[in-house]
Amino acid sequence: MHKGTKKTKKAHDEEQEAKAEATAAEAEAPEEVVEETELERLKRELSAAQAQASEYLDGWQRAQAEFANYRKRQDAEWEQRRQMSNAALLSRVLPIVDDLERAAETLPEGLRSLTWIEGVFLILRKLEMVLESEGVQPILTEGQAFDPVYHEAVTYEEADGYEDGQIIGEVQRGYLLGTRVIRPALVRVARARPRPAEADQEPEAAEEE
Repeated sequence: MHKGTKKTKKAHDEEQEAKAEATAAEAEAPEEVVEETELERLKRELSAAQAQASEYLDGWQRAQAEFANYRKRQDAEWEQRRQMSNAALLSRVLPIVDDLERAAETLPEGLRSLTWIEGVFLILRKLEMVLESEGVQPILTEGQAFDPVYHEAVTYEEADGYEDGQIIGEVQRGYLLGTRVIRPALVRVARARPRPAEADQEPEAAEEE
């Protein structure tokens, strides 16, 4: 009897221990579920925060690009206005340069060594340096083909040694401010001589009239 009782008590203890383990396992299961649910929530919040941060970054980058383009447009407009203002002022200086250059070309050799004449040449050189510093460049004419964008024809002449439409000489210098013409060059332009057949036909046409 004593031995049977011991076995029964041992079995009872093992049964109680098994129940305790089962109860502990059941108690731990909801915590794991809670932990998984909390992790999923945190993941969703992180994903939402990352999406919002990406949206803010895209908006900031677009705003930065738009501002950079705005600055470029403003700088270009300011530069254009500055050039237009300079062009208006410089165009009023050009006739003075023309007068001084014509005076220098027609000055007798005997007067060139005079001190006051040298002073006039110095003024001319200073004016030319001011034009150069502002980006003003003379328009090329000698030997160039006539271009109405840069040249204005004063006369059309038959001239040996020149092709039709080629510039013979310059009457007044023209100037560019960057790529903008502030004054076209006045030039003489070569015109092709009429062919002998054309020359013979002209008098006949005149007689018929």
